[in-house]
Amino acid sequence: MQNSVLFRTAPRYSGRLIQRPFILNQARFDGTTFANRPIMSALTDAIKRDHSVLNEYYEKIVGTDDLDTQTRYQNLFTWELARHSIGEELVVYPAFEKHLGAKGKEMADKDREDHQKVKNVLYKFQSMKAQDPEFLKTFQDLFKDLKEHIKDEENNDLPALERQLDSDSSDGYARSFERTKLFVPTRSHPTAPDKPPFETVAGLMAAPLDKLMDVFRKFP
Repeated sequence: MQNSVLFRTAPRYSGRLIQRPFILNQARFDGTTFANRPIMSALTDAIKRDHSVLNEYYEKIVGTDDLDTQTRYQNLFTWELARHSIGEELVVYPAFEKHLGAKGKEMADKDREDHQKVKNVLYKFQSMKAQDPEFLKTFQDLFKDLKEHIKDEENNDLPALERQLDSDSSDGYARSFERTKLFVPTRSHPTAPDKPPFETVAGLMAAPLDKLMDVFRKFP
């Protein structure tokens, strides 16, 4: 089975922003290839890929005592989670509200509350030094809350949405989700709006500065 290749704009330690390939082996998730996955699950697949990557970065941080490695993956985890969260808020949660009515609005509101809780801790964590005695505890607390959110999203929210979508709609949302992540902030901004259109405007204003500062941060 061949690996699928996704492309993302990510900062390099070399001091310049480049387009780098992210090699993804679909078997890591469910033992299947994209070719035989139901197309109608495209949005769920995209979100679960992000969740898996975040878990991978978590293991990199807690699985080493090397401060330089922890710092590099701290920045990469922050970069990934910030973009993922805003992508969901701009694309996925409005889809809940559009396709699932009152129940969808309830789901979206709860997920935004979950995100706000995580953003608040991420804002603290993203500026911590790896040698800080509270570094790992803060990160583990953050990830504990994130895991609970991910579990509910994957087991309940996304299946409910996918049941209302045909394959083209799911694929369209997946593409919009991935495109959106290219233009949003790469750091946590917990005081920013969490709904479009205001979140879109705030994100477009914050993203350039975030990406400029990423040039000076260490990444794997």
